Amino acid sequence: MFYWFLKFLALGPLLKLIFRPWAEGTENVPKDGAVILASNHLSYSDWLFMPLVIPRRVTFVAKAEYFESPGIKGWFQKKFFSGAGQVPIDRSSGSAAAGAIATQLRLLSEGEVCGIYPEGTRSHDGKLYRGRTGVARIALEAGVPVIPLAVINTDVVAPPGKVFGKMARPGVRFGEPLDFSRYEGLEGDRFILRAVTDEIMYEIMRLSGQEYVDLYAQDAKKRDKDSERAAAKAAERAESDEVWDEIKPE
Repeated sequence: MFYWFLKFLALGPLLKLIFRPWAEGTENVPKDGAVILASNHLSYSDWLFMPLVIPRRVTFVAKAEYFESPGIKGWFQKKFFSGAGQVPIDRSSGSAAAGAIATQLRLLSEGEVCGIYPEGTRSHDGKLYRGRTGVARIALEAGVPVIPLAVINTDVVAPPGKVFGKMARPGVRFGEPLDFSRYEGLEGDRFILRAVTDEIMYEIMRLSGQEYVDLYAQDAKKRDKDSERAAAKAAERAESDEVWDEIKPE
């Protein structure tokens, strides 16, 4: 109930009034039945804007800590995340990845719409990175279609590392459903999982127009940070050498 209150009465109308989000291909989202929405991930605001443009509830998995904080603050936090369409990861499944898969399979078995970010984390530079195969495993085990989609301009509204950036109209572009029923029973084959994931990422790339990088986003972030640190050290050394050249005795 709180989800619909936020979406249609409280938060949703305000976001629509201020940002005027647009959408294409919403007819590709079925009116009922289980389905996976696989999206690129540009900003923390993606999970706010994408569900606004379709009538169905979209559920994402989130860290269990968001739902377990004590006190009044914890109660409000739990209510907000639950109301905003997020559910805690099932910790009984061991690792966080296994817990996320178990939670999404349960939701899909109940006919829900699950939102998934195959990249696993937000893009730090606006590029589209290699997808994790969890989305393929879930799609094959649940036997449900995957709708690829692209969020546009959310990284302008809320760039990485900032609460707010610049005013822009965020958009969502939905692709046609992808049917992977031909791979039924092959969810344990890592080559099939990679092929399915790559097909999903190709469609997301086509919809978003992003440059694709065949590297996991977390690895790319580490690589770029290492490069920045190396460049900073090189600059410090160069500056130190310049100072020494000025003061060294003849």
